[in-house]
Amino acid sequence: MAGLTTNMGLSFPSSVTAAFRSLSLTSKRSFSTTLSTQKTKQLPDYIPPYPYGPNYIYKQSNSGLYGGAMIQFGNKISQGRNHGRTRRSWKPNVRRKKIHSEALGEDLFIKVTRRALRTIYKSGGLDNYLLDDRPGRIRELGVFGWQLRWKIMQTPKIQEQFREQRKKLGLPEPPSFEEWVKQKEQEINQAIEQDRNITQETKPTIPTNQSTSSVSEESRV
Repeated sequence: MAGLTTNMGLSFPSSVTAAFRSLSLTSKRSFSTTLSTQKTKQLPDYIPPYPYGPNYIYKQSNSGLYGGAMIQFGNKISQGRNHGRTRRSWKPNVRRKKIHSEALGEDLFIKVTRRALRTIYKSGGLDNYLLDDRPGRIRELGVFGWQLRWKIMQTPKIQEQFREQRKKLGLPEPPSFEEWVKQKEQEINQAIEQDRNITQETKPTIPTNQSTSSVSEESRV
């Protein structure tokens, strides 16, 4: 039976499957269950480039102070009779904490791991943690910490500390970033000109008499 008809002329499906076929399950807007890919954090042009570059494996660490922590992978071994192994992962203990910055004079809400937070407290504050110039500490900062470090170094309080340290050591005032870039461009242009002069001096020259004689010999042959 394809369907039932009533006296009013209306037809009803004879089975449940036919009733569900008549329904439309299409939604007005399309959606996807796949997670969107995380974009790699890029520094602005006015900030010096980070020497170690962004983290392309664990991109979440580019948006906070993770202290070099990564996702760890391993096996979960059961205590049963078969001693089976199950793959599992250990994610870093990340929290959003309010940390005070004396140089900026405000409280910052930062995503930080417990490991990095202990190091901050041991260093004596957020400013001392970020201004440490050891290679291991700079590697732990990441892109976010490097940007925050540059922001703190531009404050008047830290600039005054740098001036006092330079006076004690007898060092001259360093050039600004724009002046440093111009100096580097001039050095590169001078190096290019020197290379051009060297190539012109070492380039072999063919005498005109030899060239005309060779042409005449070829024409005779």
